[in-house]
Amino acid sequence: MKLVVTTLMGVEALVGEELRGLGYPAESVSVQNARVVLDAGDDYAAACARVNLWTRYGERVLLELGQAPAPDFDALFDATRALPWEEWIAPGQVILVDGYSRHSALFGVSACQSIIKKAIIERLAGVRGAGPDGRIEEDPARGTVPVRFGIVDDIVTYMADTSGAGLHKRGYRPLRNVAPIRETLAAALIRLSLWNPEGGEALVDPFCGSGTIPIEAALAARRMAPGRSRSFGSESWHVVGSAAFAAAREEAAEIESRHLTLQIPIFGSDIEPALAALSAENAVRAGVGDTLRFYTADAIGGDGTGGLDQARLDRETGSTRRLVVCNPPYGERLMDPETARAIQVGIGAACLPGGHLRDDCRLTVLSPDEAFERTVGCRADKRRKLYNGMIKCTMYHYHRHSAQQGGSR
Repeated sequence: MKLVVTTLMGVEALVGEELRGLGYPAESVSVQNARVVLDAGDDYAAACARVNLWTRYGERVLLELGQAPAPDFDALFDATRALPWEEWIAPGQVILVDGYSRHSALFGVSACQSIIKKAIIERLAGVRGAGPDGRIEEDPARGTVPVRFGIVDDIVTYMADTSGAGLHKRGYRPLRNVAPIRETLAAALIRLSLWNPEGGEALVDPFCGSGTIPIEAALAARRMAPGRSRSFGSESWHVVGSAAFAAAREEAAEIESRHLTLQIPIFGSDIEPALAALSAENAVRAGVGDTLRFYTADAIGGDGTGGLDQARLDRETGSTRRLVVCNPPYGERLMDPETARAIQVGIGAACLPGGHLRDDCRLTVLSPDEAFERTVGCRADKRRKLYNGMIKCTMYHYHRHSAQQGGSR
């Protein structure tokens, strides 16, 4: 069977890379728009558990159940009823149906939901028998199977959502600041920046908020499975089950044990003392509290006290090589656009003086502002379109120093 890992736009290649890193053959991994498909064969239960536990960049893991033509409602009903739902849905489990339709004759999603749910129930009732009222039992205490459908060009694909809560919900951030960055996106920023902790490069986030970027960096550096502290919807399914997840967790614990004493220079700061403290609490929940250090600082403050000041970073990090990764306020939810623009000017003055990258650091900034490069006075060496929630952003990455720099504007 096939697993479909849904992703944010722009990070699909990273998911493909990590699936191959988990040992799945390259020919079994297909990178597509906003999703990556893994042909897991007969060992799909183990693959489902491992991918859910290990993907840092994927949003959900769906189990593909079948495809069929669906030019009209009758065809949709018949195709749905023909599938062996009794093999995937245990007696009493709740069935939730959701999906989408694109470029198809059947465009009413709610009507398609009703047809599919009715066909599934009719199939199960025919196999197992129905109650006196003609219905089958659905008991939340026995678990839920979310059935997802996608109708594209009159072809319906049926999938089951094995993850439960979205995979960005790692379990370490129950308390949040006003506008946190998604955990999966934070992990992607770090990977796309090619951070090199083995080479002694420190990682610094001067706008740490609830600590997501530093925490994700620590989890990756210490080879800790991002899903280690949470549960997954398919643990209660007989088609996947708790045994597969137990084996995946045992494997993850063994890998983690090899890196327990690894000390990585990772730092976060924020202008708000309460947020720096919250970041430290979240790091403890994530199991990396001993790896990170958070402190209070105005990122663009002067007189040698700013979170981006070179002398202060030398003191705080004990390193002369660092990667600065940040998601500064956008001026949409936390502050007005003028103040957000002033922060960009400060980033440029601190890290890109005279239109050239400072020799002691590399810089990655996520911003929705298309004028970011003009504001900071320097063209980025690399750019990548990404989405932070529904906000279209660009990742601006600077890595060339002095004469190597591409030039200012």
